[in-house]
Amino acid sequence: MIEQTTDILSDLIAFPTVSADSNLEMIAYLATRLEDCGARVEVLLDERGQKANLFATLGPDGDGGIVLSGHTDVVPVTDQDWSSDPFRLWKQDGLLFGRGTCDMKGFIAATLAMAPRYAQGTLNRPLHFAFTYDEETGCIGAQNLAQTLIDREIKPAIAIIGEPTSMRIIEGHKGCCEYSTHFQGLEGHGSAPHLGVNAVEYAARYVGRLLDLRDELKSRYPENSRFDPPWTTLNVGALNGGTVHNVIAPKAQVDWDLRPVQASDAAFVKAQVKAYCDDVLLPAMRAVYPDASIETEVVGEVAGLTPTDDNEALQILSALTGANGADVVAFGTEAGVFQALGMDVVVCGPGSIEQAHKADEFVAVDQLAQCLTMLEKLGDKLSAPVDG
Repeated sequence: MIEQTTDILSDLIAFPTVSADSNLEMIAYLATRLEDCGARVEVLLDERGQKANLFATLGPDGDGGIVLSGHTDVVPVTDQDWSSDPFRLWKQDGLLFGRGTCDMKGFIAATLAMAPRYAQGTLNRPLHFAFTYDEETGCIGAQNLAQTLIDREIKPAIAIIGEPTSMRIIEGHKGCCEYSTHFQGLEGHGSAPHLGVNAVEYAARYVGRLLDLRDELKSRYPENSRFDPPWTTLNVGALNGGTVHNVIAPKAQVDWDLRPVQASDAAFVKAQVKAYCDDVLLPAMRAVYPDASIETEVVGEVAGLTPTDDNEALQILSALTGANGADVVAFGTEAGVFQALGMDVVVCGPGSIEQAHKADEFVAVDQLAQCLTMLEKLGDKLSAPVDG
Protein backbone atom coordinates (compact mmCIF):
# COMPACT_ATOMS: atom_id res chain seq x y z
CA MET A 1 0.00 0.00 0.00
CA ILE A 2 2.89 2.40 0.70
CA GLU A 3 4.17 1.99 -2.88
CA GLN A 4 0.75 2.75 -4.30
CA THR A 5 0.46 5.79 -2.03
CA THR A 6 3.88 7.02 -3.14
CA ASP A 7 2.90 6.63 -6.80
CA ILE A 8 -0.28 8.64 -6.23
CA LEU A 9 1.66 11.27 -4.31
CA SER A 10 4.09 11.54 -7.21
CA ASP A 11 1.15 12.24 -9.51
CA LEU A 12 -0.26 14.87 -7.14
CA ILE A 13 3.05 16.69 -6.72
CA ALA A 14 3.26 17.02 -10.51
CA PHE A 15 0.19 19.28 -10.43
CA PRO A 16 1.59 22.77 -9.60
CA THR A 17 -1.47 23.84 -7.64
CA VAL A 18 -0.08 27.07 -6.21
CA SER A 19 -2.96 29.04 -4.71
CA ALA A 20 -2.71 31.74 -7.37
CA ASP A 21 -3.28 29.16 -10.11
CA SER A 22 -6.00 26.69 -11.07
CA ASN A 23 -6.39 23.31 -9.37
CA LEU A 24 -8.79 21.87 -11.95
CA GLU A 25 -6.39 19.31 -13.42
CA MET A 26 -5.68 17.86 -9.99
CA ILE A 27 -9.38 17.85 -9.11
CA ALA A 28 -10.12 15.95 -12.34
CA TYR A 29 -7.46 13.39 -11.40
CA LEU A 30 -8.95 12.96 -7.91
CA ALA A 31 -12.46 12.68 -9.31
CA THR A 32 -11.44 9.97 -11.78
CA ARG A 33 -9.74 7.84 -9.14
CA LEU A 34 -12.69 8.09 -6.78
CA GLU A 35 -15.25 7.43 -9.51
CA ASP A 36 -13.27 4.35 -10.56
CA CYS A 37 -13.83 2.82 -7.14
CA GLY A 38 -17.54 3.63 -7.11
CA ALA A 39 -17.68 6.88 -5.18
CA ARG A 40 -20.44 9.39 -5.85
CA VAL A 41 -18.39 12.42 -6.89
CA GLU A 42 -19.30 16.04 -7.36
CA VAL A 43 -16.96 18.78 -8.59
CA LEU A 44 -18.01 22.22 -7.34
CA LEU A 45 -16.57 25.07 -9.41
CA ASP A 46 -15.84 28.50 -8.01
CA GLU A 47 -17.50 31.61 -9.45
CA ARG A 48 -14.83 32.05 -12.13
CA GLY A 49 -14.73 28.40 -13.09
CA GLN A 50 -10.96 28.30 -12.50
CA LYS A 51 -10.89 26.34 -9.25
CA ALA A 52 -13.02 23.68 -7.64
CA ASN A 53 -13.82 21.73 -4.54
CA LEU A 54 -14.45 18.00 -4.73
CA PHE A 55 -16.97 16.25 -2.49
CA ALA A 56 -17.34 12.49 -2.83
CA THR A 57 -19.12 9.79 -0.87
CA LEU A 58 -18.76 6.05 -0.36
CA GLY A 59 -21.25 3.97 1.60
CA PRO A 60 -24.85 4.81 2.45
CA ASP A 61 -26.51 8.17 2.03
CA GLY A 62 -27.72 10.10 5.03
CA ASP A 63 -26.46 12.11 7.95
CA GLY A 64 -23.78 11.21 10.47
CA GLY A 65 -20.94 10.54 8.04
CA ILE A 66 -17.20 10.94 8.44
CA VAL A 67 -15.30 13.49 6.33
CA LEU A 68 -11.68 12.98 5.30
CA SER A 69 -10.56 16.49 4.39
CA GLY A 70 -7.56 17.96 2.63
CA HIS A 71 -6.71 21.07 0.63
CA THR A 72 -5.29 20.84 -2.87
CA ASP A 73 -3.42 24.16 -3.01
CA VAL A 74 0.21 24.71 -2.10
CA VAL A 75 2.31 27.77 -1.36
CA PRO A 76 4.63 29.25 -4.02
CA VAL A 77 8.21 28.14 -4.58
CA THR A 78 9.35 31.54 -5.82
CA ASP A 79 12.72 32.65 -4.40
CA GLN A 80 13.20 29.33 -2.60
CA ASP A 81 16.41 27.36 -3.10
CA TRP A 82 15.26 23.83 -3.97
CA SER A 83 17.69 20.97 -4.54
CA SER A 84 15.58 19.67 -7.41
CA ASP A 85 12.35 20.39 -9.30
CA PRO A 86 9.78 21.08 -6.55
CA PHE A 87 7.00 19.65 -8.69
CA ARG A 88 8.68 16.31 -9.23
CA LEU A 89 8.72 13.83 -6.35
CA TRP A 90 12.08 12.46 -5.35
CA LYS A 91 13.05 10.05 -2.60
CA GLN A 92 16.13 10.05 -0.42
CA ASP A 93 16.90 8.33 2.92
CA GLY A 94 13.28 7.41 3.60
CA LEU A 95 11.99 10.92 2.81
CA LEU A 96 9.74 12.02 -0.05
CA PHE A 97 10.54 15.53 -1.31
CA GLY A 98 8.38 17.93 -3.29
CA ARG A 99 6.09 20.92 -2.87
CA GLY A 100 3.02 19.75 -0.98
CA THR A 101 4.37 16.38 0.15
CA CYS A 102 3.52 17.13 3.77
CA ASP A 103 1.18 20.12 3.31
CA MET A 104 -0.90 18.27 2.47
CA LYS A 105 -0.91 16.02 -0.55
CA GLY A 106 0.57 13.14 1.43
CA PHE A 107 -2.70 12.74 3.34
CA ILE A 108 -4.76 13.08 0.17
CA ALA A 109 -2.65 10.37 -1.51
CA ALA A 110 -3.18 8.06 1.45
CA THR A 111 -6.96 8.51 1.33
CA LEU A 112 -6.99 7.80 -2.41
CA ALA A 113 -4.92 4.66 -1.91
CA MET A 114 -7.40 3.45 0.71
CA ALA A 115 -10.54 4.35 -1.26
CA PRO A 116 -10.80 1.04 -3.19
CA ARG A 117 -10.49 -0.86 0.09
CA TYR A 118 -13.26 1.24 1.61
CA ALA A 119 -15.41 0.61 -1.47
CA GLN A 120 -15.03 -3.15 -1.11
CA GLY A 121 -16.39 -3.11 2.43
CA THR A 122 -19.92 -2.62 3.65
CA LEU A 123 -19.72 0.79 5.30
CA ASN A 124 -22.15 1.38 8.14
CA ARG A 125 -22.13 5.16 7.73
CA PRO A 126 -21.25 7.57 4.90
CA LEU A 127 -17.57 8.21 4.26
CA HIS A 128 -16.93 11.53 2.54
CA PHE A 129 -13.85 12.90 0.80
CA ALA A 130 -13.60 16.71 0.84
CA PHE A 131 -10.78 18.24 -1.18
CA THR A 132 -10.75 22.04 -1.30
CA TYR A 133 -9.01 25.00 -2.92
CA ASP A 134 -7.38 28.14 -1.49
CA GLU A 135 -6.78 26.98 2.06
CA GLU A 136 -3.47 28.81 2.03
CA THR A 137 -5.17 32.11 1.21
CA GLY A 138 -8.02 32.18 3.70
CA CYS A 139 -9.77 28.78 3.57
CA ILE A 140 -11.96 30.14 0.80
CA GLY A 141 -12.77 26.77 -0.74
CA ALA A 142 -13.69 25.20 2.59
CA GLN A 143 -16.03 28.07 3.41
CA ASN A 144 -17.75 27.68 0.04
CA LEU A 145 -18.00 23.92 0.58
CA ALA A 146 -19.52 24.52 4.00
CA GLN A 147 -22.23 26.68 2.43
CA THR A 148 -22.92 23.94 -0.13
CA LEU A 149 -23.37 21.39 2.65
CA ILE A 150 -25.76 23.75 4.43
CA ASP A 151 -27.76 24.44 1.27
CA ARG A 152 -28.09 20.74 0.49
CA GLU A 153 -28.75 19.75 4.11
CA ILE A 154 -25.83 17.31 4.15
CA LYS A 155 -24.89 16.77 7.78
CA PRO A 156 -21.73 14.76 8.44
CA ALA A 157 -20.94 14.18 12.10
CA ILE A 158 -17.15 13.99 12.06
CA ALA A 159 -14.29 15.59 10.14
CA ILE A 160 -10.67 14.46 10.13
CA ILE A 161 -8.41 17.17 8.74
CA GLY A 162 -5.18 15.62 7.48
CA GLU A 163 -2.82 18.56 7.99
CA PRO A 164 0.74 17.61 8.98
CA THR A 165 0.79 16.92 12.74
CA SER A 166 3.36 14.08 12.81
CA MET A 167 0.25 11.89 13.27
CA ARG A 168 -0.49 13.49 16.64
CA ILE A 169 -4.16 14.15 17.32
CA ILE A 170 -4.88 17.87 17.50
CA GLU A 171 -8.11 19.01 19.13
CA GLY A 172 -7.59 22.77 19.06
CA HIS A 173 -5.80 25.54 17.19
CA LYS A 174 -5.86 29.30 16.91
CA GLY A 175 -7.93 31.17 14.36
CA CYS A 176 -6.37 32.83 11.33
CA CYS A 177 -7.30 36.33 10.17
CA GLU A 178 -5.48 37.94 7.24
CA TYR A 179 -5.80 41.55 6.13
CA SER A 180 -4.39 43.98 3.56
CA THR A 181 -4.69 47.66 4.48
CA HIS A 182 -4.49 50.09 1.55
CA PHE A 183 -3.38 53.74 1.92
CA GLN A 184 -4.20 56.40 -0.64
CA GLY A 185 -2.22 59.62 -0.32
CA LEU A 186 -1.10 62.45 -2.60
CA GLU A 187 1.95 62.27 -4.84
CA GLY A 188 4.47 65.10 -4.83
CA HIS A 189 8.14 66.06 -4.99
CA GLY A 190 10.32 64.88 -2.16
CA SER A 191 11.61 68.41 -1.60
CA ALA A 192 8.15 69.55 -0.43
CA PRO A 193 6.78 66.79 1.82
CA HIS A 194 4.31 69.21 3.42
CA LEU A 195 2.46 69.51 0.11
CA GLY A 196 1.84 65.81 -0.31
CA VAL A 197 0.46 62.90 1.73
CA ASN A 198 3.06 60.19 1.92
CA ALA A 199 1.20 56.89 2.02
CA VAL A 200 4.32 54.99 3.05
CA GLU A 201 4.84 57.21 6.08
CA TYR A 202 1.26 56.74 7.24
CA ALA A 203 1.52 53.01 6.58
CA ALA A 204 4.63 52.96 8.76
CA ARG A 205 2.75 54.71 11.57
CA TYR A 206 -0.05 52.16 11.14
CA VAL A 207 2.49 49.34 11.51
CA GLY A 208 3.76 50.98 14.68
CA ARG A 209 0.25 50.89 16.12
CA LEU A 210 -0.09 47.23 15.16
CA LEU A 211 3.14 46.45 17.00
CA ASP A 212 1.89 48.27 20.10
CA LEU A 213 -1.27 46.16 19.96
CA ARG A 214 0.83 43.02 19.58
CA ASP A 215 2.39 43.78 22.96
CA GLU A 216 -1.01 44.50 24.51
CA LEU A 217 -2.33 41.13 23.35
CA LYS A 218 0.22 39.36 25.53
CA SER A 219 -1.73 40.36 28.65
CA ARG A 220 -5.18 39.38 27.33
CA TYR A 221 -4.97 35.61 27.01
CA PRO A 222 -7.18 33.37 29.17
CA GLU A 223 -5.51 31.68 32.13
CA ASN A 224 -6.26 28.21 30.80
CA SER A 225 -4.76 28.83 27.35
CA ARG A 226 -2.85 25.74 26.16
CA PHE A 227 -1.32 27.40 23.11
CA ASP A 228 2.35 28.22 22.56
CA PRO A 229 2.56 31.16 22.84
CA PRO A 230 -0.62 31.35 24.95
CA TRP A 231 -1.69 34.76 23.61
CA THR A 232 -3.06 35.97 20.28
CA THR A 233 -0.20 36.76 17.90
CA LEU A 234 -0.01 39.55 15.33
CA ASN A 235 2.41 39.56 12.42
CA VAL A 236 3.20 42.23 9.84
CA GLY A 237 4.05 40.33 6.68
CA ALA A 238 4.74 43.15 4.21
CA LEU A 239 4.77 46.90 3.71
CA ASN A 240 4.84 47.93 0.08
CA GLY A 241 4.78 51.40 -1.47
CA GLY A 242 6.73 54.10 -3.21
CA THR A 243 8.97 54.06 -6.24
CA VAL A 244 12.11 56.22 -5.85
CA HIS A 245 13.91 58.29 -3.21
CA ASN A 246 12.60 61.73 -4.13
CA VAL A 247 8.92 61.12 -4.84
CA ILE A 248 6.22 61.30 -2.18
CA ALA A 249 4.54 57.90 -2.31
CA PRO A 250 0.82 58.16 -3.15
CA LYS A 251 0.01 54.51 -2.38
CA ALA A 252 1.05 51.89 0.15
CA GLN A 253 -0.16 48.55 1.42
CA VAL A 254 0.35 46.70 4.70
CA ASP A 255 -0.28 42.94 4.83
CA TRP A 256 -0.80 41.58 8.33
CA ASP A 257 -2.41 38.73 10.20
CA LEU A 258 -3.84 37.71 13.56
CA ARG A 259 -3.89 34.26 15.17
CA PRO A 260 -6.59 34.69 17.84
CA VAL A 261 -6.91 32.41 20.84
CA GLN A 262 -10.33 33.95 21.45
CA ALA A 263 -12.74 35.88 19.25
CA SER A 264 -12.69 38.89 21.58
CA ASP A 265 -9.03 39.52 20.73
CA ALA A 266 -9.78 39.90 17.04
CA ALA A 267 -12.62 42.31 17.84
CA PHE A 268 -10.31 44.27 20.16
CA VAL A 269 -7.59 44.69 17.54
CA LYS A 270 -9.98 45.71 14.78
CA ALA A 271 -11.69 48.27 17.02
CA GLN A 272 -8.39 49.76 18.16
CA VAL A 273 -7.01 49.99 14.62
CA LYS A 274 -10.19 51.61 13.33
CA ALA A 275 -10.12 54.19 16.11
CA TYR A 276 -6.47 55.01 15.37
CA CYS A 277 -7.25 55.51 11.68
CA ASP A 278 -10.41 57.55 12.30
CA ASP A 279 -9.03 59.71 15.11
CA VAL A 280 -5.36 60.14 14.22
CA LEU A 281 -4.22 59.12 10.74
CA LEU A 282 -7.11 60.11 8.51
CA PRO A 283 -7.59 63.61 9.97
CA ALA A 284 -3.91 64.35 9.37
CA MET A 285 -3.99 62.94 5.84
CA ARG A 286 -7.21 64.75 4.86
CA ALA A 287 -6.01 68.06 6.23
CA VAL A 288 -3.73 68.10 3.18
CA TYR A 289 -5.69 65.91 0.75
CA PRO A 290 -9.45 65.49 1.40
CA ASP A 291 -9.65 62.37 -0.78
CA ALA A 292 -7.02 60.47 1.22
CA SER A 293 -8.20 57.08 2.43
CA ILE A 294 -7.34 53.99 4.44
CA GLU A 295 -9.21 50.83 3.50
CA THR A 296 -8.74 47.38 5.01
CA GLU A 297 -9.40 44.37 2.82
CA VAL A 298 -10.35 41.14 4.59
CA VAL A 299 -8.35 38.40 2.88
CA GLY A 300 -9.72 35.74 5.19
CA GLU A 301 -11.16 35.32 8.65
CA VAL A 302 -11.19 31.68 9.73
CA ALA A 303 -12.31 30.53 13.15
CA GLY A 304 -10.03 28.43 15.29
CA LEU A 305 -10.72 24.87 16.41
CA THR A 306 -12.09 24.91 19.95
CA PRO A 307 -11.44 21.87 22.17
CA THR A 308 -14.67 20.31 23.42
CA ASP A 309 -15.42 17.90 26.24
CA ASP A 310 -17.39 15.49 24.04
CA ASN A 311 -15.65 14.87 20.70
CA GLU A 312 -16.48 11.66 18.82
CA ALA A 313 -13.71 12.32 16.31
CA LEU A 314 -11.17 12.43 19.14
CA GLN A 315 -12.60 9.26 20.66
CA ILE A 316 -12.41 7.37 17.37
CA LEU A 317 -8.87 8.43 16.48
CA SER A 318 -7.63 7.78 20.00
CA ALA A 319 -8.95 4.23 19.73
CA LEU A 320 -7.45 3.76 16.26
CA THR A 321 -4.01 5.15 17.07
CA GLY A 322 -3.70 4.27 20.75
CA ALA A 323 -2.99 7.92 21.55
CA ASN A 324 -3.55 9.04 25.11
CA GLY A 325 -4.86 12.58 24.88
CA ALA A 326 -4.64 15.31 22.28
CA ASP A 327 -2.67 18.50 21.73
CA VAL A 328 -3.28 22.04 20.48
CA VAL A 329 -1.22 23.95 17.91
CA ALA A 330 -0.73 27.55 16.88
CA PHE A 331 -1.09 27.10 13.11
CA GLY A 332 -4.49 27.29 11.44
CA THR A 333 -6.46 24.79 9.35
CA GLU A 334 -9.92 24.37 7.86
CA ALA A 335 -11.05 22.56 11.02
CA GLY A 336 -12.91 25.54 12.45
CA VAL A 337 -15.02 25.76 9.28
CA PHE A 338 -16.23 22.20 9.76
CA GLN A 339 -16.70 22.62 13.51
CA ALA A 340 -18.97 25.61 12.83
CA LEU A 341 -21.26 23.19 10.95
CA GLY A 342 -21.72 21.19 14.14
CA MET A 343 -19.21 18.44 13.41
CA ASP A 344 -16.79 16.89 15.87
CA VAL A 345 -13.36 17.65 14.41
CA VAL A 346 -9.73 16.71 14.89
CA VAL A 347 -6.59 17.41 12.89
CA CYS A 348 -4.27 14.47 12.29
CA GLY A 349 -2.00 13.80 9.34
CA PRO A 350 1.44 12.71 8.17
CA GLY A 351 4.46 14.99 8.14
CA SER A 352 5.68 17.84 10.30
CA ILE A 353 4.45 21.42 10.06
CA GLU A 354 8.13 22.37 10.46
CA GLN A 355 8.68 21.19 6.88
CA ALA A 356 5.67 22.96 5.39
CA HIS A 357 6.18 26.01 3.15
CA LYS A 358 9.97 25.52 3.04
CA ALA A 359 12.34 24.61 0.26
CA ASP A 360 12.90 20.85 0.00
CA GLU A 361 9.61 20.16 1.77
CA PHE A 362 9.28 16.48 2.62
CA VAL A 363 7.21 13.81 4.30
CA ALA A 364 8.79 10.71 5.81
CA VAL A 365 7.75 7.35 4.40
CA ASP A 366 7.15 6.02 7.91
CA GLN A 367 4.73 8.91 8.52
CA LEU A 368 2.72 7.89 5.46
CA ALA A 369 2.78 4.30 6.71
CA GLN A 370 1.36 5.40 10.08
CA CYS A 371 -1.35 7.34 8.28
CA LEU A 372 -2.26 4.35 6.15
CA THR A 373 -2.51 2.16 9.25
CA MET A 374 -4.86 4.66 10.86
CA LEU A 375 -7.00 4.90 7.72
CA GLU A 376 -7.07 1.11 7.36
CA LYS A 377 -8.32 0.72 10.93
CA LEU A 378 -10.91 3.41 10.26
CA GLY A 379 -12.19 1.37 7.32
CA ASP A 380 -12.36 -1.75 9.49
CA LYS A 381 -14.34 0.16 12.10
CA LEU A 382 -16.77 1.51 9.51
CA SER A 383 -17.29 -1.97 8.05
CA ALA A 384 -17.92 -3.65 11.40
CA PRO A 385 -21.51 -4.34 12.52
CA VAL A 386 -23.01 -1.53 14.56
CA ASP A 387 -23.68 -2.54 18.16
CA GLY A 388 -27.32 -2.87 19.06
